[in-house]
Amino acid sequence: MRFATRVVLLQTATAVAVVAVCAVVFLLLGIQQLRAEAETSALNIARTLAVDPQVRADVAEMSADPGTPSAAELRDGELQRLAGAVTERTGTLFVVITDDHGIRLAHPDADALGQPVSTDYREVLAGKEVVTWEQGTLGVSARAKVPVLPPDGEGTAPVGEVSVGFEPSSVFSDLPALIGGIVAAAGVALLLAALSAMLLRRRWERLTLGLQPEELVALVQNQAAVLDGVGDGVVALDADGMVRLCNETARELLDLADPEGKSLAALGVAPDILVAVREGTAGDGIVSGGRVLYVDAQPVRRDGRDLGTVLIVRDRTDLMALSERLETVRAMTSALRVQRHEFANRLHVAVGLLDAGRGPEAREFLGEQLQRGPVDYPVENIDLIGDALLHALIGAHALEAGERGVRLSVAADSLLLSPLREVEDVAAVLGNLVDNAVRAAVAGSEPRSVSVGCYGDGPDLVLTVSDSGPGVASDVDLFRRRDSSRGDSSRGDTDRIHGLGVGLPLSRELARRRGGDVWLIESGRPDADQPGPGSAQAAGSAADRGASGAVFGARLRDVLETTPLEVTSLETTPLEIAQPAKDVAP
Repeated sequence: MRFATRVVLLQTATAVAVVAVCAVVFLLLGIQQLRAEAETSALNIARTLAVDPQVRADVAEMSADPGTPSAAELRDGELQRLAGAVTERTGTLFVVITDDHGIRLAHPDADALGQPVSTDYREVLAGKEVVTWEQGTLGVSARAKVPVLPPDGEGTAPVGEVSVGFEPSSVFSDLPALIGGIVAAAGVALLLAALSAMLLRRRWERLTLGLQPEELVALVQNQAAVLDGVGDGVVALDADGMVRLCNETARELLDLADPEGKSLAALGVAPDILVAVREGTAGDGIVSGGRVLYVDAQPVRRDGRDLGTVLIVRDRTDLMALSERLETVRAMTSALRVQRHEFANRLHVAVGLLDAGRGPEAREFLGEQLQRGPVDYPVENIDLIGDALLHALIGAHALEAGERGVRLSVAADSLLLSPLREVEDVAAVLGNLVDNAVRAAVAGSEPRSVSVGCYGDGPDLVLTVSDSGPGVASDVDLFRRRDSSRGDSSRGDTDRIHGLGVGLPLSRELARRRGGDVWLIESGRPDADQPGPGSAQAAGSAADRGASGAVFGARLRDVLETTPLEVTSLETTPLEIAQPAKDVAP
């Protein structure tokens, strides 16, 4: 039997039990009310007779007579006539009047006149009113007994009693109608209960998609196991876009606190994520909360119904950083390939001279090569860079830039004597800035150039990268990944040059992880807002190096070895011109 059917049967049985109990209670209350009404009517009739002047006078007169009146005398008496009239008019079972010795002065049965009553009368003659159900000569009845006082001025001691009773059949004459009403109400209640149970069953099956409780329990257990076991962030949204489920990974990646019951827009997630959820698409390289994320939003449907959206979130920060570092390795490998080719060419020259029998010239040529040392990188002022790896990295990028018609040089005011101790982050940040600058220079006019400034500030490394490109538009945020689906590609070629992809956001994230930063010092556009004084000095320094495009700055903290070779005697160092504007202070 299906769970929904069992629920309906259980609800119906519960409703039947509740209605039955209520019906019995209402029936008992109704019977009690009928009994109370009969007792009240009997008491009121008895009181009315007991205060009647004629009744008080006749009863007082007969009680004063020491003898017992005869039945024949009482049968035609005024009290018997009055009691009979009241009985006929009110429909009572009996109206009995007695003297102070309990002798019947009026009774429905004339043969009982002059005889003592069958019930106790002492409590009434003591001056109390008594209402009770008793068994008498006429059967069980609801009776009320009221003392009869003597006429005014003749004392206060009761001289007799008036007893009025109703038979049960007259008391409960309205009971069938009461029972019928209760049964009708119970039937309506049971009908409504059955109808509500059916509606509840249909709603249950609709909400649970026809799943049984055992299936729901298994589903919840499996869901918890999957959500806690996967490394991806999972966010479940209902059809209204409200968060109904969010695992711990998603909370960390999206920086969500208590997200259940709220929309993603209210939680302040990145706009690119909202676009992906709204369009049901995937997005890679979305920068959110200092992380580079991959998001995949998939609509969920069942039986043609829109149940909402499931959002999968993956952290790509480390992967993108690794990609940048691998790109740096590739550039250095390419540089080594060029050097190997150049070295092979020199060996070919030497071999050619020897084959031609020109030994002295070959010896002279080899001597010159020995004095010149290894193949040099075509980078101006590269000797100002003391670290061998950074030296090779800049040289590798210079060789690649030269193949694209861009001259890469080191700024004349650069000074870096300390070796690197954190190579990966420096290679990723510098490599991305140089790649963007080369791309911008290619898009500009000749002569195309890129200038790199390297400065040591204790354990910190400060970099500036300027290019001869067309600059950056003032309304472009280079550190936020563009979303081509919203038409950002229509901004122009220069907007697609700087910040293409996730390089700049990733570089900033890598720098900020170490307490540093990456920022735009000078946009190179006359319509752009000018940065603060510190950045203006950096722009001037870049202009002195012959660059007219954008200038980027970066500070990487605690990436240099502090050695005795560090220069400390300079009163003014180029580091002062490499600080970011006040609003982007690292």
